[in-house]
Amino acid sequence: MTTQPEGIAKITWEDPETGQRREFVLMEGATASIGRSTGNDIVIPQRHVSRQHSVIAFRDGIFMISDLGSANGTFVNDRRLTDPFPLAHGDIIRLYVPTLNFSAVVTEEEQEEARKTGSLIMPMLGQGEARLMVTVGVQEGAEFLLIDDNVTVGRATQGAAWQIALQDRAVSRPHCRLIKQGNFWSILDLGSANGTLVNGASLGTEPVMLKDGDVLTIGETTLLFRGMAQTSRLNE
Repeated sequence: MTTQPEGIAKITWEDPETGQRREFVLMEGATASIGRSTGNDIVIPQRHVSRQHSVIAFRDGIFMISDLGSANGTFVNDRRLTDPFPLAHGDIIRLYVPTLNFSAVVTEEEQEEARKTGSLIMPMLGQGEARLMVTVGVQEGAEFLLIDDNVTVGRATQGAAWQIALQDRAVSRPHCRLIKQGNFWSILDLGSANGTLVNGASLGTEPVMLKDGDVLTIGETTLLFRGMAQTSRLNE
């Protein structure tokens, strides 16, 4: 019998215009993107918030928050983030102006209410195509589905043969490759001039496995990796 994930954290936010309090319950293993765009798991429709502003991802038993190169920055307890940051109970997340509260306490009633209202954020289900979302760069807002088992990323040039062509002079020709093995993806730098970063760490000569919610830096372009399936909200 498969053990179902449990709600282990929640994010609350109050809309200053309507006074409505929104609560999102994060299940164990979940990834939650935050931003102004309606495609995010947590949508904050305010002008100070970037379209894809930040992401919360479950890593080694804790939730980590990363800024996605937002225009105004992401702050935790008034500290501006430059690297992924581990969240703890009571932390206050600020998206320049809007504030969200992180709690590591979730009751059964809160989890059930989130399920009913569509604000229960689940881990990936292992279905659908993985994708990269550009959060910083000339192609901001673009999404690239990872359809092939080997996907090469390189600079957009006339006659470029790679599957993902980035309009970025800091990107090499080619730059890196994403490789699918079973249900998992890894990334390999191809000896690029400026390197490839995953969550701020430079890749070496070996492939590195990707997890849902990882932040990639390729040249001067920032991309968000979403796993085999988009984080799901249950509306039962």
